[in-house]
Amino acid sequence: MRKIHQAIPVFVCLTILGLVSCRPVEQTQASTAVTQQNQITNKLFPVKSNGKYGYIDQTGKVVITAQFDEAFDFSEGMAKVKIGGKFGYIDNTGKTVVSPQFEDADDFSEGLAGIMTDGKMGFIDNTGQMIISPQFDDAENFSEGMAEVKVGDKWGYVNKVGEIVVSPQFEDSHNFLQGLAAVQIGSKWGYIDKTGNFVWNPTE
Repeated sequence: MRKIHQAIPVFVCLTILGLVSCRPVEQTQASTAVTQQNQITNKLFPVKSNGKYGYIDQTGKVVITAQFDEAFDFSEGMAKVKIGGKFGYIDNTGKTVVSPQFEDADDFSEGLAGIMTDGKMGFIDNTGQMIISPQFDDAENFSEGMAEVKVGDKWGYVNKVGEIVVSPQFEDSHNFLQGLAAVQIGSKWGYIDKTGNFVWNPTE
């Protein structure tokens, strides 16, 4: 589920960013503009009508009729919807791909989505197949092949086959970005790599 993070010290962020190579600004801006335009062109928007939710396109045309108790934005061609207290997923034609059966659910990211069953979080693929069985107290979306998972009151990281790569030991954590992730130990924040080694030791 989506976490609300404490702020990371700015000077740590600036220092770490200096260690990470970046692509030319012009290339990044151009590719971002194309991606954003494609997203706008193909985007569907959840709307409420007569107590139910459906989807319209950017012209306001109804594409998926209102039939859901709750509806959310699309990610990777799938949107989570709620019917009768359970969450499932539809494609952009409104076809049910994963029937509503979960207590809670997250968006798809890198081909997987976090779902909750019997109070535990696991991950399914876009066919609804359970890839990582529900076993975590909480979990976040995958980023760069790793996902934050919570066991008890500590956060760690798993890979896409459910192997714990970084054991749960942190009070809080962020997802990986360009090979690094911010983690909190006590009141201090630092950065780890994908093996769990600190590249910047925790500091106030």
